[in-house]
Amino acid sequence: MSDSDDDVPQLSSEALSALQEFYIEQQQREDFKATERSDNNSLGSIEENWQLSQFWYDAETALHLANEAARAVGSGGRIACVSAPSVYRKLKEWDNKDFSTCLLEYDQRFSVYGAEYVFYDYNNPLNLPANLTAHSFDIVIADPPYLSEECLRKTAETIKYLTKGKVLLCTGAVMEEYAAKHLGVKMSKFIPKHTRNLANEFRCYVNYDSGLDSVS
Repeated sequence: MSDSDDDVPQLSSEALSALQEFYIEQQQREDFKATERSDNNSLGSIEENWQLSQFWYDAETALHLANEAARAVGSGGRIACVSAPSVYRKLKEWDNKDFSTCLLEYDQRFSVYGAEYVFYDYNNPLNLPANLTAHSFDIVIADPPYLSEECLRKTAETIKYLTKGKVLLCTGAVMEEYAAKHLGVKMSKFIPKHTRNLANEFRCYVNYDSGLDSVS
């Protein structure tokens, strides 16, 4: 008896439909994972620019720091984010916020945030618009772009000019001595993490009674 096409097993219409549905769901899962990986390394549509020493916090760190800032300022408070767009964007996600935010950032791609964006170059620490008056923010969150005393010292000038008192600094563990010298801050237990593994250990420093020591 010779072979023929009739001898090849055929799937029923129900089985074909189930198989097609399986492949569609599998593709959707892969598309979701790809989107998730892209979102982890971007702020909306703004990708990290390594040439500007940009490294975004992971979602958990951004949320934790945003929560800390909101708790620190309370209702009606003002928060300045200096070179810390990850935290700024997380704060912006809260539609029911009862505080105001401002982003000081060198990367002009963030001008899409309108009036809340202020071009900032740490080399000219006090070159700020007139509406950013001295001691007008309840807390300043800062993440200087470079691990050098010069960068930290100049950024500290901006921080001290803007804040009413509270400072939350994120920088390398190796900067602990300089952080204390220029801002009077102390290392907290909370360890910030980034979407990419960095060679240098990062830490958070504060000069007030924060909630950052309750989470490691």
